[in-house]
Amino acid sequence: MKNLIKKTIFPLVITGIIFLSACNDNSNNPEIDIIPVPPQGLRAIAMNNKVYLYWFHNYEDDVVGYNIYVSNSYNGRYQKIGYTTKNEFYDEGAVNGTTYYYAVTAYDRTGNESDFSVENVSATPRPEIFNLTLYDYRTNPNRAGYDLSANQIVPYDNQYADFYFEYYNGLYYMNVFKDSDIQDMGYTSNFDEIIYSPTKGWSPTKDVILIVGHTYTIWTWDDHYAKIRIKELYPDRVVLDCSYQLQKGNPQVKRSPNKERKISSSIYNITK
Repeated sequence: MKNLIKKTIFPLVITGIIFLSACNDNSNNPEIDIIPVPPQGLRAIAMNNKVYLYWFHNYEDDVVGYNIYVSNSYNGRYQKIGYTTKNEFYDEGAVNGTTYYYAVTAYDRTGNESDFSVENVSATPRPEIFNLTLYDYRTNPNRAGYDLSANQIVPYDNQYADFYFEYYNGLYYMNVFKDSDIQDMGYTSNFDEIIYSPTKGWSPTKDVILIVGHTYTIWTWDDHYAKIRIKELYPDRVVLDCSYQLQKGNPQVKRSPNKERKISSSIYNITK
């Protein structure tokens, strides 16, 4: 089992390998000592208790598969967690709220294995809620709000409500309170298209007009990020998908710790 520290590959090393191979008398099998190049374009998408990985296929004709490795840091020690003959892989062992760093190698028919992919790729799985239905706060106030940390529908004016639904004068709105933020990311073809929350561009009015197929990001009052994607809209209700990042302050930016409300003691507990 490969257990190595990730490193960058330099052209001089590759050139040396090719030169040595050319000097060897391998006329019957000239490719036996030529290792595959590292896979390129590795990307990771955080999901609910799993991570989806994908990359470009290697161009070599004799590459038959890829090994998948994971670490707790980019420059840390990597452990093999699986292999595939495709250019994609699901890490089913990932746990929500934990950050994982990934690398992929290619191997050929004779067992030669490439070095690690060089991209700095990490993902933090987070809970997902599908087909969540909220109601207009004027007609059904007790089922209009949602508390992400507790994974439950709450009254729109509950102190732990992170957002709530409103239908007014022919338009659909999602609202947050003054210590939270929300913004429209535009139309997305699927729920996973928006990977990172932006650092600016939040709605100054603390609300957004809802449109079916649009994804919206939310920065909660207790420094967590979430996104929602609208599936159905009616005057009395909205149907949406939602994900919530368990790691405080993830991704990339920090929120001011001075908040007006107490942090909920509820435990976020969700299963696929």
